[in-house]
Order: sequence, then structure tokens, then C-alpha cells
Amino acid sequence: MIINTHSHIYDEAFDADREEVFQRALEAGVEMLLLPNCDEKSIAPMMEFYEKHSDNVRVMMGLHPEEVRNDYKELLKIIEKNISDDIIGIGEIGLDLYWDDTFKKEQVEVLSEQLHWAKDLGLPVSIHTRNAFHEMFKVLDHEQDGRLAGVMHCFNGTYDEAKTALSYGFHLGLGGVITYKNCGVKDFLADIPMERIVLETDDPYLPPVPYRGQRNEPAYIVKTAEKMAEIYGVTTEDICKITSENAIKLFKLAIGSWQLPV
Repeated sequence: MIINTHSHIYDEAFDADREEVFQRALEAGVEMLLLPNCDEKSIAPMMEFYEKHSDNVRVMMGLHPEEVRNDYKELLKIIEKNISDDIIGIGEIGLDLYWDDTFKKEQVEVLSEQLHWAKDLGLPVSIHTRNAFHEMFKVLDHEQDGRLAGVMHCFNGTYDEAKTALSYGFHLGLGGVITYKNCGVKDFLADIPMERIVLETDDPYLPPVPYRGQRNEPAYIVKTAEKMAEIYGVTTEDICKITSENAIKLFKLAIGSWQLPV
């Protein structure tokens, strides 16, 4: 069994064949998809897919840092209003300074507010960090009081940044990037405990080799698992089992015989 901890299968990129994509994921061994929200417009399609496939899908609620703009306070109100008992995490949240830092201050404020929600509700977070690890760790220095847990989604930082993320109690979310030649994470991944890793795709983005240049989809997570197995010197089945158990514990999931004590 595989748990894909970060999929945007509700994205418009899948409008033409979403059900076929979902079926391919199930056939590949993906038993559960965790879907993070992005903004106010993604809530409806995400929840519609969840309600249709609730046996194999779980959802998070959050405001993505790239969606932070002048009306961020109103957006936060909408996001918070949609946090229900069905929500298993706060995400996708974070900091993204890749394109520009126009809303850097506002991104920090939005991140901090959503971290407060997570702590108050006892929910894990899915954190997006791009060109902003220094700023992210400053926020976590202030906010981590023992109540925060979650995933550094699509982690592609240095070994020191990985160790710092782990020191805050976070897991590293790894996807197709780990199969790229220029991904530095491959060089130190074997030094990261497997118990602190979860698998993801971030579809429709960042497809693994041999699918680069194409639309990513949840079933391709198998290629990431295979690459991780090669790096750790274990079987692909070992990677799928361990990372799924990690996800179950972190997100407090109950999946038949895979239910674990929390």
C-alpha cells in the first residue's frame, strides 16, 4: 500500500480524465490520496472529489503562499470557515519568495495565523517552502512550542536545512524531484531516517523520470519509491510500507488493518 501525501488531482489539469487518473493510481497501489487546498477557488473542486471518493481520499485546508495578495485577510476568513471535521491537516501553507518578495510580510503573517490554527486544532501542517528556508525557520523558531507537526512538502533543500527541519519535528515530503540528476537531496538522503520521510507527487507538477515534461499524476509515485529504495538499499515494498506507516501516524489516519495507535 502507498499513501500519497500531496496530490492536486482536483486541479483543472485533470478535468478531461480525472477518474481515469484516479483509477490508475489505485491500480498502482496508491490506497490513499491526501489533498491540500490552495485558495478559495480550489475548495469546491477538492471537496467534490473527496465526497465522491471518501474511502480513498482525505483533505486539508489552507491558503498557499503564492495566493497571498492584498485581500489576504478576507481569504483567510474563507479558508478558516471551511475547516470542518473532515479536515485532517492545515495545508498547503508556507512561504514562497521564488518569483518576488512583494508580499513577504503578508506571507509570514498568513503562515503564522495558519500555524496557530493547526496548534489549536491539533492538526499537522503541509508546508511549502521555496527560496525561503531562512525565513521559514525564523517563523518556526517563534511558533514551535511542541504542538506543531507536519511535512516539509516537496523538500529540496540542503543537508543542513533537512537537519533543521527534522529538529522542529517535521517529516520531509519527497516526490519526483528526487529522481532528477541535479537534485542534491539524493546525496544525503541515506543519512535521513526513513521514519521521517513521506511520499508525495505534487501532481500535476514535478513528474519523476521518465515522465519529465509531461503532466504528473498520482500513480507516478511508484517511481519515487523505486528511487528511494535504490538510495537506501532496501526494497520498494519496504519504502512503501515505512512511508505509509509514517503518514498514518502523522495524519492520524485509519485505513483498515493499517490503523495505528496515536
